[in-house]
Order: sequence, then structure tokens, then C-alpha cells
Amino acid sequence: MFKFKIVLILSLILLFNSCSKNVGEVKLIKETSQTDEIISAYKEGMSLLERGDYFAASKKFLEVEILLPQSQWAPKSVLMASYSYYLLNYYSLATENLKRYFKTYPQDKNMAYAHYLLAMCYYETIEGEKKDLAPLIASKKELVFIIENYPETDYAYDARYKIDLINDILAAKEVYIGRHYVKKKKWIPALNRFKNVLKNYETTDHVEEAIHRLVEIYYILGMEEESLKYASLLGYNYNSGEWYKETYKIFNKEYKVSLPNRKKEKSKILSKIKSLF
Repeated sequence: MFKFKIVLILSLILLFNSCSKNVGEVKLIKETSQTDEIISAYKEGMSLLERGDYFAASKKFLEVEILLPQSQWAPKSVLMASYSYYLLNYYSLATENLKRYFKTYPQDKNMAYAHYLLAMCYYETIEGEKKDLAPLIASKKELVFIIENYPETDYAYDARYKIDLINDILAAKEVYIGRHYVKKKKWIPALNRFKNVLKNYETTDHVEEAIHRLVEIYYILGMEEESLKYASLLGYNYNSGEWYKETYKIFNKEYKVSLPNRKKEKSKILSKIKSLF
């Protein structure tokens, strides 16, 4: 899975191309040596970024903000510094910088890009269903914000795709915890987890197993009517799937089927962008 390369390239082109306009705008403020210093520092930051010296670039961009914090160069420099941190995998620094940007420059025109970059900083720390859910929740929150507030942008288009991936991991987390409860014979918490998959993540690949687990638990509890209800649901939607075959075995003990050995594919969510330009 390539990592939103096109969206970022387009966004950064817009940021870079406005550089020449900002030169004129700054000159209208005042033709001073300080202005020349700002322009020089910003260009140097861009040069360092293009050469791959992201840490030096981040420092140079923040220097621009310090030199003239009230100019239109300042918010752009904060974003570029944040992006430089992002490329270094310094997600906490990028996040901290972006949050400061939101407070300091709430009217900046690049707000959509800033929210998208923040979402990606959270997104890049996602490790899977067995790990901390905080990055998943934070990333999804930002992505939903983008869709609701900037629906016609490229960011919103990519956000919808990434929310689907996040929902898949959240569903996997529910199934993972549900299985744990089954092993501990904690039937009610297990039922709640599997039902949550059906309720909140019905478009994910984990629904089939969740339904099977509901059939299994209700059968163990002696609630055969409820078990048959979910078995019918599974058969209607997945009658050729492997989990349906496993469900069939619950009611027909002599039915034998061997599930294929499913090797877990390495998640592509953490793949890094190798080149921006």
C-alpha cells in the first residue's frame, strides 16, 4: 500500500509554488534586511528538505517563524517543520508542532493539510489489534474531521480509504478480545465483543468469524434457538466460507472439514513513503 504519496505531493507543490507569491507579499510589508534573511532561511529550509536533511530543514523552518511570526511565512514554516519531523518519524514532535499551529494560526488557509498531516502522524504509530488503541482512535477522529469539514478535498478522499483500514483493525481488536474471553469462559463479555463487530464494523472481513463465534457461544450456553438464528445469518451471507463450514460442524458433529493454514500477512499500514519528489 503506497502511503498517500500523491496527496502529499500535490499539497506540497501548492505550498512550494506559493513561495514566489509570498516573496512579493513580504516585500510589500517592508524591504528590510530582515525580510531578505527570512526569504533566505525559507529557501535554505526547502533546499535541505529536498536533499533529505530533514532535521536541519525543521530547524531552519522554525527559524523563519521566529524571525517574523506575524507574517504569512510563519504558519507555512510551522507546517514545513512538522512535515520534516514526520519524514524523520519524529511523530510526537510533529504532533506537538501541529497542535501549536492550530492554536497560533487558526485562520490559516492550509488548515486542511495540517489536520491531514496530524492524522497521518497518529496513523503511522498504529501497530495492530494487539497493541494500544489510542493512535487508532486519534487518527480516526482527525480523518472524520477532515471528511466532515473538507469533503471535496483530496484529503477527504484518502481519509475515507484510511478509515476503512482503521475500522478493520478495530474489528480485529474486538475479535481478538472476544476470543480471549471465550478461552476464559466469560461468555457475556465475549458475546458483547462479537456483537459489537456486527454493529459497528459490518463492512469488515471480521464479521464472518464474529457471527460464527456467536453461534458457538449460544450453542455452548444451551440457547439453541439463538444459535440457529446466527447460523442462518451466517449461511445466508457466507454459505461458501470457511467459518460457515465450522459452524455447520457445531450442529453436525460428523461433518469434517480442515481449515487452511492462514499465514498472517504483514500489515502494510506501517509502510513508509520513500520519496516525496
